[in-house]
Amino acid sequence: MTDANNWTIRNFVPSDAPAFAALNRRWIDEMFGIEEEDLRILGQPEQAIIAKGGRIAIADQNDWVIGTGAIIPPHHDPDDGLCWLEIIKMATDPSAQGRGVGSAVLNHLIDLAREQGADMLWLETNSKLEAATALYAKTGFRKLQHEECWPSPYGRCNLQMVMEL
Repeated sequence: MTDANNWTIRNFVPSDAPAFAALNRRWIDEMFGIEEEDLRILGQPEQAIIAKGGRIAIADQNDWVIGTGAIIPPHHDPDDGLCWLEIIKMATDPSAQGRGVGSAVLNHLIDLAREQGADMLWLETNSKLEAATALYAKTGFRKLQHEECWPSPYGRCNLQMVMEL
């Protein structure tokens, strides 16, 4: 029997690509439908995230990927002299939800962003994702007002949040 709390956060390795895609596709398909940008990122995470200076965090329980998340330079440059990074592709396996996996992945990504010298973190989400939105707010992200929002490559995005580091 495996201890339900016996998991760690580690860096992505190429063999994680199928699990990274599957975890994210599950919630996107279930709630919204896959979009072109999802296909690009999930189809080649090393090229779409890591090669662009991003990092992918993996929550691993005995070689089983139970959570993911990534940081990447944002798709929109606010040209304000600050170093921005974007949180993308946060996902937790349904069987692992409620165990702090998403919070641990998010906090790990925040630490990585600080190590990379980021001043600000930004993310896009949807208000239907109540647990995720609550996690982001609890962690220190604030909701942007409509006039503060950036253009989005996602049709499902109806909420953007930022955090000053």
